[in-house]
Formats: sequence, C-alpha cells, structure tokens
Amino acid sequence: MKTHLFTAMATGLALVAASPAIAQQGGSTVAATAGQGPILSFSVSEEVRARPDQATIGAGVTALAPTAVEAIRTNAAAMDKLIAAAKKRGIKAEDIQTSGISLSPQYDYNNRGDGQPPRFLGYQVTNSVRATTPNIEDIGPLLDALVAAGGTNIDGPWFAMKDPDAMLVGARGTAIKAAEAKAADYARLAGYRGAELVSITEGGSFGGPQPMPFGRAMDALEAKASTPVEPGRVANTLTLNFQYRLLR
Repeated sequence: MKTHLFTAMATGLALVAASPAIAQQGGSTVAATAGQGPILSFSVSEEVRARPDQATIGAGVTALAPTAVEAIRTNAAAMDKLIAAAKKRGIKAEDIQTSGISLSPQYDYNNRGDGQPPRFLGYQVTNSVRATTPNIEDIGPLLDALVAAGGTNIDGPWFAMKDPDAMLVGARGTAIKAAEAKAADYARLAGYRGAELVSITEGGSFGGPQPMPFGRAMDALEAKASTPVEPGRVANTLTLNFQYRLLR
C-alpha cells in the first residue's frame, strides 16, 4: 500500500521586470525578455512511501594463513560454503555478486616498546559478496544460514524497490496539479491574468532505512531463534522544477 505525502516548496522564487534581464536568485536562474511577462520558478516535491519488495545482504569470510597462497585457498573454500548456503535459501546465482576481495600481510606491533620489529603473523584474505532477494520474509533465516555457514562479515540488509520509478507515476500528476494551482495563485497575487507553463525538469531521490546492526542477529543465532528483521517502508521522492510565464 502506498502513502503519498505532499510538500510544496518555492526555490529561488523570483519575478523579473519585463525588460531584457537575467538574474540569479537562490541558485535558480530566472529571465524575461522585452514585451513578455516575468518568469516564475519554483519546485514541487512529492514523497511516496511503500513496503520494500527486495533486500540485499552483504556477507563474507576472512582467512589468515602463513602464506598468501594458503590464505587464498582457505578463503576460497570458506566462500564456497557461504555461497552454497545462500543458494540453498533460494538466492539465484545471478543475484549473488562479489563485492570485494583483499589480501594483505598482518603484523603484531605489541612488541614495539622493546625496540623489536613487528612480528609477522601471516597473510589475511577477506572476500565478500552481496546477495539480493525478493523474499523479504526470509531475510532473518538467510542471515542465520550465512553465519552458520562460516560468514564472519555481515552487512545490511538494505531494503529497496525493484522499480522505484513506478512508485512515482501518481506523484507526477499530483505535483503538476499543485504547480498549476501555485502558479495561478502567484499570478493573481502579482496582478497578472494567469500563467503558462514554460518548462518542467525532473529530479528525485530514492532511499530507505539504514541497514540494521547485526549484533542482534548473532544473539538470536546463539539462542537458536531466527533473526528478527523489520523491513519498514522505503521512501522515494520526486522533485519537479517548474517555470511559468506570468501573462499580462
């Protein structure tokens, strides 16, 4: 179910005298030419909130070994188990993507106070993937399965809409109607007979709640209970920038 919240805001609102001119007001450019009415510029924003229909989880493993080759091999075996666990929970292969691999030497610096060089510990490899699923209800069990399979680095989940633009179809109509009423009101207040649309440009932002911390997931796993995950709603905001010419 979608809920629409409307916010109208004037950004760089300006009326320019009917003579050749260009002016900057609040980051917006307004202009008028001789014999024509001034240009009115403003923005209208429309926010739409809806329950997300997909989620992404980051998971990875870290391995430490005396040599780089051994560290890579150990990590690869662990990652195979992690990816297999994700697939077993219904994640498709095309929805699992490697997000980062790092290999670096590790040292112990605790003995630096004795004037000794740092002690070499070995090579550390970290490998991470991101898995995306439309099954929101399975996020908790999926997190538990990834940890049980050896996952030590867990991020997310991040909730989103598969087609965020589809949420904004109705919002565009609402924004345009609001803009028409706003332009007509300013024309009346400024002593003009009306306003005609000159241009519309679109912007917007798509976001959602911050990923939940995974500390609760570890506690739930130890208690042999599924990790609680609440998807809430994600918010998409449409912003339309309008220019109207005021008619004499």
